[in-house]
Amino acid sequence: MKYSLRSKLSFSYAVMALLLVALISFCVNVLLQNQFQNYIIKERNQTNAEIVTLVAKQYNASDGSWNKSVIENTGVNALEQGIIMKVKDEKGNTIWDATVHNNGLCVQMLSHMSDNMLSHYPNFKGGYEQTNYPVTVNFKEVGHVEMGYYGPYYFTDNDIAFLNNINQILIAVGILSLVMALLLGAFMAKRISRPLSKSVRAASEIAKGNFKQRISEKSDTREIMQLTDNINHLADSLEKQEGLRKQMSADVAHELRTPLANLQSSLEAMIDGVWEPSAQRLESCHEEIIRINRLVGDLEKLERFEAENATLTISEFDISELIQRILNNFENEFYKKRIQLHFSGKSEQIKADKDKISQVIINLVSNALKYTPEGGHVEVEVNETEHSIEIIVKDSGRGIPTEDIPFIFERFYRADKSRNRLTGGSGLGLTITKAIVESHKGKITVLSELDKGTVFTVSLPKPNE
Repeated sequence: MKYSLRSKLSFSYAVMALLLVALISFCVNVLLQNQFQNYIIKERNQTNAEIVTLVAKQYNASDGSWNKSVIENTGVNALEQGIIMKVKDEKGNTIWDATVHNNGLCVQMLSHMSDNMLSHYPNFKGGYEQTNYPVTVNFKEVGHVEMGYYGPYYFTDNDIAFLNNINQILIAVGILSLVMALLLGAFMAKRISRPLSKSVRAASEIAKGNFKQRISEKSDTREIMQLTDNINHLADSLEKQEGLRKQMSADVAHELRTPLANLQSSLEAMIDGVWEPSAQRLESCHEEIIRINRLVGDLEKLERFEAENATLTISEFDISELIQRILNNFENEFYKKRIQLHFSGKSEQIKADKDKISQVIINLVSNALKYTPEGGHVEVEVNETEHSIEIIVKDSGRGIPTEDIPFIFERFYRADKSRNRLTGGSGLGLTITKAIVESHKGKITVLSELDKGTVFTVSLPKPNE
């Protein structure tokens, strides 16, 4: 059976309170009883000493007589305190004996003490004990006092009542603590579980495809706020991905519909005899077919590069030499647009698929050429860092809007919606570029400002990394 977080928290608080009270009660009982036992023993020894002192005062040193009436009163008082007293002179003659005075009371008292102790401590092992104290007057032993009692210690009715009151107080504190723990547990559980419950409901809605669902609940618990923020961020990402998916479907349909429509209308016109099947019209049809083939080819490339088991033909080569050779091939096109092209960087060896890295460089340089206006400039650099080789392509083009930067590597995404088929390409160049870089365990980043230009940075691991 599964229980709610609120139930588990409330139960945890209750269990914690019970354990805490039980621990405190145990410690209090152990410490209190030890201290109380020591106190009882100390009081008994002090009482015995006082009785001996009082008995010594009843001896008349001039004639060697004893004040028996006072000794008897002392013995009766001691008997009431649970002490069986017997006084003898120096010759061993009994002066006063509590068992002779009232033997039945002595037996009854000892039995009552035993019952009291066993009722409170069932495993208590005690019995009658006797201690002999000398009576000294003027530095001369004139007799002795025998003190009999239930030992090693015993509790009177008042002592038992006191200990019972302590236990009752602890039980009351335990019940009060349990109630307080349940109330506090319910309050805290509600406070913690409420945003979590909303997070669960929101996650369920997101799982059903409702990507507009958001969590507005605020919490002062850091982990809960992180959870709600992450769920909201996930919903944002999924909503954007869903929009991109729909946009991609529309873009694919558009990219295919336009050349297919042109082909269909041209072929129908020629079939119906409206147009002559001239070389120019057939060439136009051929260009549209080439465009469709290029689009399909780019999609196939992308699928192949993004596959986890993409095959790479790894070799070691000089990246600066490869870039210089590619830039030489672009030199005429840059010259026609009067764009300055500059390369800097020393010779750096990398291990990678040379053909695929060539595709990355071609795509980035081609983009820089395409979107840099006449009279602008493009710079390509090769830098070495501690763990990677960086290829940097900078241009002085119109830049990319900040809100579009996170999506420029998506399929068919165009930051400038006005750019379409007239710009050339299939809209998959940067997507393919990113897939190739990541297949080499590298990364590609972009920085851009409107009207200032764009910087693409490709980081590839060093050969020994």
